[in-house]
Amino acid sequence: MNPEIIIIGCANVDILACPASKKVFDEGHYNCDTISMSVGGDALNEATILSRLGKKVELICTLGKDEAGNYLMNKALQCGIQIDSCCQKEKLMTSTNIVLVDDKGNRNFLINKNSSLRKLTRDDVPPLNPNAKILSFASIFIFTDFLEEGLSSLFSEAKEKNLIVCADTTRCKNQETVEDLKKTLPLIDYIFPNENEAFMFTHGNTVEECASILKEAGVKNVIIKCGEKGCYVLNDEISKWYPVKEKVHCIDTTGAGDSFVAGFIKCLSEDKTLDECIEFANFCGSKNVQMVGATEWSKEFCK
Repeated sequence: MNPEIIIIGCANVDILACPASKKVFDEGHYNCDTISMSVGGDALNEATILSRLGKKVELICTLGKDEAGNYLMNKALQCGIQIDSCCQKEKLMTSTNIVLVDDKGNRNFLINKNSSLRKLTRDDVPPLNPNAKILSFASIFIFTDFLEEGLSSLFSEAKEKNLIVCADTTRCKNQETVEDLKKTLPLIDYIFPNENEAFMFTHGNTVEECASILKEAGVKNVIIKCGEKGCYVLNDEISKWYPVKEKVHCIDTTGAGDSFVAGFIKCLSEDKTLDECIEFANFCGSKNVQMVGATEWSKEFCK
C-alpha cells in the first residue's frame, strides 16, 4: 500500500498520571484520578490520528526489541499504520515517558535519556516513497543526527520527489538558531512551532516577529501554535491570527500540538484551502485537550 503521508520522528509509551502534584515528594504518595498507559511520541501521535482520520500513513521511527517496543508495534499495526519491523533495534530500550499532568492540564515529563527517544539517525530512514504526497518530520531538535546536514539531506530528497515538506519542532536543546538551519529552512513548506519554541529558536520578541524571522529564512508557510489563543499564520499572501472558535475545559494538553498538526496535514492532503486546514487543525487541538492522553479523542473517528 502506497502511503499518502510519511511521518518521521519519535514513538514511545506514555504513562499518564492525572492530576499530579508535587505533594507526592513531601508526603510519599498522592492520589490521582487516573493513571493510564497509551501510545505517545510526536510521530506516532500524528500517525495514529491521521490513520484514524482515514489517511494511509507510513511511520519511520526507532524502537527497541523489548516489551514496550512490541506494544507500540502492535498498536501501530492495529491502527493501520505502515511500519517496518526493522525499526526495532537490539540492545536499545524503547522510550517510556512518565507524564505528570497537573490540575490545569499542564504537563511535566520524566524521560529516560538512555532510551530510543533520540536515537533515530539519517541512516535509519529508507528511500522516501515517491508516491507519497506529504513528508512530516515531527520534531526538529530531538535527534542530534538530524540537525542541518541530516535534515537538509532528507528534505532535499523529499523535494526531488515532489513531496510537500512539513516540520514541527520541540524546544531547541543546544541553543540552536535560525542561522544553524539556513540550508534546511528554505526546504520547508509548512513549519509548526509553538510560541515558546518559536521564541527560543528565533529570539523574536513577539509571535509575529518570530514568524517573520522564519519566513525571511525561507520557510514558505509559518504557523505558530498558541494554545487557547489559536495560531498565527504568515506567508506571502497573509499575516493573520486564527482564534479557536470555542472555549473548552482543558484536562490534559499532552499531544495537543501533534493533534493540531495531524488535523492540518489531513486537510492539506485533500487539497483543502489554508483556512480549512487551520480550522480543522484548531478543532483537533481543542478535542485533544478535553481528554487524558495524546490520541484518545481520535478514537471516535474509527470506523
